[in-house]
Amino acid sequence: MDGIRRIVRLLRVSAKASERVVGISGAQLFVLQQLAEGGPCSINALAERTLTHQSSVSVVVARLLERGLATRRASEEDGRRVEVALTPAGRALLRDAPAMAQARLISGLRRLAPTERDGLAHGLSALVRELGLDGKEATLFFEDEPAMRRTARAKPKSSSRKKKGGVDGAA
Repeated sequence: MDGIRRIVRLLRVSAKASERVVGISGAQLFVLQQLAEGGPCSINALAERTLTHQSSVSVVVARLLERGLATRRASEEDGRRVEVALTPAGRALLRDAPAMAQARLISGLRRLAPTERDGLAHGLSALVRELGLDGKEATLFFEDEPAMRRTARAKPKSSSRKKKGGVDGAA
């Protein structure tokens, strides 16, 4: 358990530093840093660089696009392919950004001997199964999952609740 706690703490502290220093999530910063290191690429290539699923990277990229930190454009090599690239604002943000723990974690995993890496993967897969988490998509560290679409519901009348001494309707 101590090893898991240390790794989770490293990732949590890193993510909080990202939010405090540059105002974006650790996952968003990690993706920006991967784009800066490897240059423009497809979502699939970015998923490979971050060692995560394509749909998880897509969610993070969408947030970066909304903030103007990344852009989608046709590939210079193949106009049919779409690539994600940093914008000048994304590059400027990276100048003040702390290094992300995810890169350190990936580097450490790559330095392990293949037998150690295989053993770790096997053990973690068994633990995930025991916890009932197998089959669930793993998002990038500390990145909120996309909000579920809300169904149309009648809004409570906050004024009547206030009169009765209930909540004011704020969530």
